[in-house]
Amino acid sequence: MLALSGAKSAAASAVGGRHCRFHWPLLALAALALSGCMPATSQVASADPADPAAKVAPVGYRSTIAPYTSLRPATPAPWRDRNDAVAPRPKQDR
Repeated sequence: MLALSGAKSAAASAVGGRHCRFHWPLLALAALALSGCMPATSQVASADPADPAAKVAPVGYRSTIAPYTSLRPATPAPWRDRNDAVAPRPKQDR
């Protein structure tokens, strides 16, 4: 994508002469590179870890297997009754 922006900029400067000396993709790249050098300004970074009165996020617990219910051992139902329960009803003669 950076190459495409550079190609567009080069084409625009070739068509319009040497009027366009400012390259926006390079400015964006420099801003992105310098943003990593900025100090963290959040309250978490400024809190002292040794302060017992410091506010912290509440801790919660959710079990990963909470909705699980065991289905074994299960006594099997008679197969004929189960099969008849799901079989299509026979059509009546008209």
